[in-house]
Amino acid sequence: MGVTLDHLRRHAIARSLFKPTTLSAAIKRLGFVQADPMRAPARAQDLILFQRVKGYRAGDLERGYERLAIEEEAFVNYGFVPRDWTALLHPRSPRGAWDAAATRRAHELLAFVRERGAVHPREVSEAFAHHGRVAGYWGGDLNASTRLLEEMHRHGWLRVRRRDSGTRVYETVAHPPQDDDPVTRRTRAEALVDHIVNLYAPLPAASLGYLVTLLRYGAPQLMTEARAVAKAAASRCGHARVDGVDWFWPADENPASRRHRPEPTVRLLAPFDPVVWDRRRFELLWGWAYRFEAYVPAPQRTMGHYALPLLWGEQVVGWANLRLERGTLRHELGFVNGRPCGAAFGQAIEEELVRFRAFLGV
Repeated sequence: MGVTLDHLRRHAIARSLFKPTTLSAAIKRLGFVQADPMRAPARAQDLILFQRVKGYRAGDLERGYERLAIEEEAFVNYGFVPRDWTALLHPRSPRGAWDAAATRRAHELLAFVRERGAVHPREVSEAFAHHGRVAGYWGGDLNASTRLLEEMHRHGWLRVRRRDSGTRVYETVAHPPQDDDPVTRRTRAEALVDHIVNLYAPLPAASLGYLVTLLRYGAPQLMTEARAVAKAAASRCGHARVDGVDWFWPADENPASRRHRPEPTVRLLAPFDPVVWDRRRFELLWGWAYRFEAYVPAPQRTMGHYALPLLWGEQVVGWANLRLERGTLRHELGFVNGRPCGAAFGQAIEEELVRFRAFLGV
């Protein structure tokens, strides 16, 4: 029997929303957890892990960061990756070369961080202000030091050691040099593309191509090789043409497997959750267009400020907006084709809201 759209839909859910496990195991299985600072009602990384980690509470990732073998890094977006991924991402080509003055400031700032061991951006600003160097050194802009710290992190000079109340605290890091011969570069690019497929499969061909272009954030030095790997995806991945669209997934998986049967439960997913992140794939699998409207003017929103896609069984039937008001979790639901009938759906909604209250500590 050939692969159908129903198979692809079930496979997308079952392979990503796996049985809840430990925090470290979930991150390792996902490979990448996208980060976002907005709390509505929690940060994206917490919402993503909540659906995959047993007993997860909002903020557990930040609290456990130093004991986990993970890094804050750019991949196809900014987020958290297993530490061994950094060998694929670094040494990273900078977006633009620093001029002599910026290079001098970066080296001096690097020495400052090395001397302190770990620094909060506020410490940098205070230290340079104390020496009366703000006007001439940062152009009167204390935030310039924070931006330089961020650039040094991206360039691979610094790593995030931890966060204090959400603010990154940096320490120095030295990424080992990588062989730069064509075979090694191709191997690294293959590993990165495989990580993309593992995270977001099953993927329509156009989505795979788009995601590979986003590697310009994580590994711009391997873009040529990554594009070549994506073009040869049919030789590395499982694939099928379904309703005129070419789809790809890891070679050792079978979307037509009978064991892919999502449970009849409700899941409220983050807008950046791997199940729903790719809007092109979302519309192909569920037949309607989900929109993230946090940056849309309020009068123009159709779903809400931070609408969480509402997964019921194997169908995304609508969305929910959650908010905390004086310690109480409020919710508003919206549906594409009306609220599902029957008591089972209402019970499943309430069970998910109970889970959310525990997750938020309400």
